[in-house]
Amino acid sequence: MGMLDGRVALVTGAASGIGRGVALAFAAEGAAVAVNHPGGDQAHAAAEVADRARAGGARAMAAAADVSDEQAVADMVAAVEREIGPVDILVNCAGIAASAPVEEMPAATWDRVIAVHLRGTFLCTRAVLPGMYARNRGRIINTASQLAYKGAPGFSAYTAAKGGILSFSRSLALEIGPREINVNVVAPGATMTPMLEDVPREVLEAIRQTIPRGRLAEVDDIVPTYVFLASDRARHYVGQCLSPNGGDVFL
Repeated sequence: MGMLDGRVALVTGAASGIGRGVALAFAAEGAAVAVNHPGGDQAHAAAEVADRARAGGARAMAAAADVSDEQAVADMVAAVEREIGPVDILVNCAGIAASAPVEEMPAATWDRVIAVHLRGTFLCTRAVLPGMYARNRGRIINTASQLAYKGAPGFSAYTAAKGGILSFSRSLALEIGPREINVNVVAPGATMTPMLEDVPREVLEAIRQTIPRGRLAEVDDIVPTYVFLASDRARHYVGQCLSPNGGDVFL
């Protein structure tokens, strides 16, 4: 405990799923946490995450913003800095999924998936970088997927976005250079989160059978990788992708 004492973390997409788990784990390790959500029906869930973090002794706030909206992201980061301090750790975890064959996918669906995952990662990263550069300190952890490596029929927008996040992170790592700011990627395997709630059971079973570990991940299987990358123990990890996936893909 205490690996992140004194740090301020902004976790996007933290009202549920992996983002929620990361926010709570960071709070348990001593970080002040901003729990991002897009508003609407996720506002209450984000407030509950922040309340739970505060109950454990952490400073925490809910932070509403559509991460694909440039002004909303700028306003969110400014609000976080006013309320709990400059962002030391950014976790880009906001994401959505939509399934359709390429020839049937509406352009609006493609655009929205790319916007939330890839544009959102870019906008949130750009918003916190000046402060990190000024302080010469920071951790940026982006979220990809093992599907960025192996693909998935019907999920071309999702896998394209995740592949873009990998490439973006590597280029950013080169830009950051010798500064004390690390950017890395976590590429989780199939994980039991609300994103999978609408997937038919037989499809989930087919996925499970392809995983050497023999099961889909729980959020608690994924979260420790984020905690590690956010900590000083990961100081020599630069532009890397860690993939807790049960053996689904070997990187």
